[in-house]
Parts: sequence; structure tokens; C-alpha cells
Amino acid sequence: MTDSERPPVDKLLPSAVYTAVKPGTALVRLETTEARTGILDGAWWPRSRRIAVELPALIRALTRHIGPITRIGLDAQAWEELPTRLVVEDRVVHIDSYPVGDDTVLITRGERDYFSLLVVPPRATPEAARAAMAQSVRTDNVAGAEQILIDTGAGRDTRA
Repeated sequence: MTDSERPPVDKLLPSAVYTAVKPGTALVRLETTEARTGILDGAWWPRSRRIAVELPALIRALTRHIGPITRIGLDAQAWEELPTRLVVEDRVVHIDSYPVGDDTVLITRGERDYFSLLVVPPRATPEAARAAMAQSVRTDNVAGAEQILIDTGAGRDTRA
């Protein structure tokens, strides 16, 4: 493959956990089939529970690969200072509070296309995060987010 045939690196979602990732870059992994038959559609590993800092990078990454994001559903108790909306790249993204737990984020693309992402706790080890993210995108996955975190040792956050 020549350099001109390779897609730009900044347009690819990471498929593994990297030791050095630029600030403002989201660590996201998505299921790559159109069928979306698993319980989860992917995983996100934020660096902190400060949603106003973490969410813009996730929205930018998802928008580049699946199209405009209109809504994000999060559990308000799992995040610090949950806003009702964010403006990212001149688009308003509404933030809804749902009792989905701190291990899941619901993404809405357009009007009615929903994605469910596992949220890997910020304090998870890279090995556990990698395992949890890989499990979440398996097409034969039948485990929910909480079970994946338990099975992979990524665990739950212990917020101070």
C-alpha cells in the first residue's frame, strides 16, 4: 500500500490502547460490522469523570466515523458537572441523564439511530481496558457492560 492509499491516521479510531495518546483524543472502539448484533456497539475509555472535558473528543471521533451525534445519554451520578448540552464543532449535542449506570453511554445519531457504548473506568489498567474494549465489540458478545468490566478486571470506579 502506498502512502497515498493509506487513510490519514487522525481519521482512524484506535483499535488498541496506546501508552501515549495526545490530550483531547478519545480512546474509542466500535463494532465494525453493519449488523450490530451484539449487546454493545463499542467502548469508550475516558481519562476522567469530568464529562465537559471528556465528551467533546468522543463526539468528534464518533462524528468522523458514524455521522452527526445529536444526543448523549449518561448517568448523572457517574459524572462530574453534567451539562444539558455541549457545542462541538458548531453542532449542539444534547446531554440527557438516564439511570443507565456508570458503565454505559447511549449515543444517538440523527433522530433514532442508537449506539450503546461500554464505559471503561478511567482508573482501569491498560491491559484490563484493552480486554474490556475488545470484548465489547465481539459480534458474539452476550455480556452486558457491568459483566464485561467484572470479567476483564476493569472493575468499577471508586469515586472519591
